Amino acid sequence: MPGHCIGCGPNVAKLGGTLSGLVGSNLILQNNGHPGSPISGPSANGSDVVFAHADYNSSYNLTVKTQPTNPSQTCVVANGTGTAPASSDVTNIVVTCTTNPPRFLYVTNGGSNTLSAYSVDSINGTLTANVAPPYTVGNLPVAVAVDSTGTHVYVVNQTDSTISAFAINRTDGTLSAVRGSPFSTGPAPTAVAIDPARPFVYVTSGNAGTVSAYTIEVDGALTEIAGSPFPVGVLPSSVAVGSVSNYVFVSNQFDNTVSEFQSAEDGTLLAISGSPFATGASPRAIGVTSSGQDVYVANANSNTLSGYSTSGGSLATLRGSPFATGVGPRAIAIDALDKYLYVVNNGSNNISGYALDTNGALTALAGSPFAVGIGPSAIAVDPTGRFLYVTNEGIGSIAAMTIDVNTGALTRLSGSPFAAGNSPSGIAISD
Repeated sequence: MPGHCIGCGPNVAKLGGTLSGLVGSNLILQNNGHPGSPISGPSANGSDVVFAHADYNSSYNLTVKTQPTNPSQTCVVANGTGTAPASSDVTNIVVTCTTNPPRFLYVTNGGSNTLSAYSVDSINGTLTANVAPPYTVGNLPVAVAVDSTGTHVYVVNQTDSTISAFAINRTDGTLSAVRGSPFSTGPAPTAVAIDPARPFVYVTSGNAGTVSAYTIEVDGALTEIAGSPFPVGVLPSSVAVGSVSNYVFVSNQFDNTVSEFQSAEDGTLLAISGSPFATGASPRAIGVTSSGQDVYVANANSNTLSGYSTSGGSLATLRGSPFATGVGPRAIAIDALDKYLYVVNNGSNNISGYALDTNGALTALAGSPFAVGIGPSAIAVDPTGRFLYVTNEGIGSIAAMTIDVNTGALTRLSGSPFAAGNSPSGIAISD
């Protein structure tokens, strides 16, 4: 049992409190790095649970060593650090467990006009191909996005000038076409982004120099917003949406600029004063922190990353920008806690990793850059911030890495790379 203590004497305090939500097996807590016995629920839940022991007047640090499985859960510890009293027990520790939702990963295969689906193992991050074969989409799918509820996935088809929409079965990740799919876009669409807080989808049109805006209906169908499409620069290559600020950003590859808009309540885009803003040569990708405070643009032809602050509304260059990358930076991913930023370098077949300061400045991670496969093209970090995935367009595979939560360093997962279709180009993960 969790409170078991061999040889505990009269000068040892119990470290206890409340355990709730545990339904899985083999939760292991550790005090100052020393693991206790496995705890399995739900019978272990209660308001007077003993988690560990500590000598009187000694410091304690109770953390999770092993998360429960069957089902997969994530447990967090509150009030887990302090100094044990001189003559009494600790009773205010709170351990709360939640069951992890199933997560699925989707990859567009530009060479075979398909979408591959995978289940993501929440414990070790490995990928298992969906029991269904790859799904047929339009011609030359180049980008994919999943809405924040994890119920719909959208694929941009460049040659067809359409966007394919699917409903996600939340049990197994299988897909079914949404009513009215595919939906028309501007000519030669290049990228897609979904507002993380509101039901809006934005798609860039490379040939028209516009961004189209759509409302997501209850069943996942898309309705174009009045006034759409909205003009941007020449050959827009990517689009991103801030989750807090409702800003929408579009990189313009031939202009060497980034356009900034405010998204109104109905999804209409209103250009920000001073937009567009200068970037490096051939901007190809945009990353926005979850706070919406900082924006980064990957410049493919200058091998740099331009950084901006949104604190004043209009984009303002961050201290130290531009930041050096590898050759041909093409995609950006930022973890959910805004601790680490990763850039895919298509020309040097690696990933540059950076730590994010609170002021938005970037510092290269120890061990960066990290090698991946040939022709890496797109990147995604899972919602827990523990795993990272990159499509290798040149060899038809997906590289999977673990993220060290303390350092940001990347380590190749066992079994990686995982097979994809022909010329995998876009990648997205459901939450």
